[in-house]
Parts: sequence; C-alpha cells; structure tokens
Amino acid sequence: MSDYLNFSLDGKVALVTGASYGIGYAIASAYAKSGAKIVFCDIKQEFVDKGLASYKADGIDAKGYVCDVTNEDMVQDMVKKIEAEVGVVDILVNNAGIIKRIPMCEMTADEFRQVIDVDLNAPFIMAKAVIPSMIKKGHGKIINICSMMSELGRETVSAYAAAKGGLKMLTRNICSEYGADNIQCNGIGPGYIATPQTAPLREKQADGSRHPFDQFICGRTPAGRWLEAEELTGPAVFLASDASNAVNGHVLYVDGGILAYIGKQP
Repeated sequence: MSDYLNFSLDGKVALVTGASYGIGYAIASAYAKSGAKIVFCDIKQEFVDKGLASYKADGIDAKGYVCDVTNEDMVQDMVKKIEAEVGVVDILVNNAGIIKRIPMCEMTADEFRQVIDVDLNAPFIMAKAVIPSMIKKGHGKIINICSMMSELGRETVSAYAAAKGGLKMLTRNICSEYGADNIQCNGIGPGYIATPQTAPLREKQADGSRHPFDQFICGRTPAGRWLEAEELTGPAVFLASDASNAVNGHVLYVDGGILAYIGKQP
C-alpha cells in the first residue's frame, strides 16, 4: 500500500494524556483499533484505574501512568518508563486540559496561570520529553487538542482562549523546528462535544424547554447539534498515520461548521 493511503497504526506506541475518559479515551480507543499500543496518563490513580477498567472492558490492552503533566520531572520520568516498558513514543496526543469560566476581571492571576500551565505549558513539556527519541527513531507525530477558542473569544474564557491560541502557535513552531526531522505536529480543534461534563447544558429545563446554552450551540452550528467524541477519531487517526506525512503545522477544526458560519439572523 502507498504510504499516502496508509492509515494503519500497527505497532506504533501512542501516548494520550488525560485519556481515562471523554475525548482522550475516544481517540486512544480508535488508535487501538487501528493497531497502536496504547499508553495514557492522568493526574490521579483513581482516574487511571477507571480508565484501565474501561479499556479492559472494551478489549483494549492499555497501560496507564499517574503523572502531573505540568511537572517536567514527572513527565521525563514517565516517558523514560514508557520507553523501557512499552517502546519509544511514536504518537503523542496532548489532550489533558482544564477550563475556568470566570469573567476576566473576577479571575485571579493564579487562576489564569493554572489554566495556562495545564493547557499550554504542559503540551510544551510533553513534546519536549518525546521529541529527542522521535528524532533518533526518524519519525514522530504530535497532535495537540486545540479548540475553537484558538480562533474565537467568548465571555468568561480569557485564560482558556489565551492558552489555546498559544497552543495553536506552539503547534506551528514545533512544525517549524522539527519538520526536517520527519516530525509532524498538528492540532485538532473540537467543536462542542456531548460529554458527561456538558450533559447539564443539554438537559431539558423544568418547563420542558431546552437549556439556553443548548439552544445557542445548536443554533450556532450548521450541523444543528452537539458533536460526539467519536467524530474526532477519524481526523485523529489520519493525523497520527503515514497518510498525513505532508500535513504539518495545521489545526483541523472538527466543529460541525461553527467557524464557517456567522449564525442565523434573529
């Protein structure tokens, strides 16, 4: 098969941060079904244990590690363990992230720094940990989970938008620095995803009406609905495979068309 049509991940080691559930879990599961060996990390043992149980129930042999991705020493130690126990990381997905919905003038500098630390500094730390071995091996794929907030602003998410905008530019800069080493760094910008975290925003109100935010999102999305985490998996497999070897420094927005749409006239 031509490499240009090779979507297989057979034998590749894929490390997905924050993949005990949600978007990270969906992406890691898709990688496993495409032949990859799955390694994931989360900040607490209870999250790792929950993830391991879910992977096992789905017939996936995954290996989990407890790691604070903002701690460079812990990240370096984890990557060394992965290389010794599983193999050199071929695919890194920087998925772990947080959001604090606080009006900017009510947000403390420490709260702002925390979001930047998890959503921007951590992907830098993770990429820095895996790139040297990717260079030695002769290839590597880094996928940063960006956001529509890489392009748009909205009330109460100043720190998140700043971090994701920075992550978009970090993606481009990793491409610029390491493209010659056959390392491709791209981003995925999810739209609004139906997850347990967003479930309260999609629940019917006491009077039977839709939640105002649910109405807003569905009205702002040409697809007219929330997206499923599994809808990110095709793009994620593509960007992790040899089929995307000429794609570098790009953010692929999987948003149901929101960024292309000005919205309906009131």
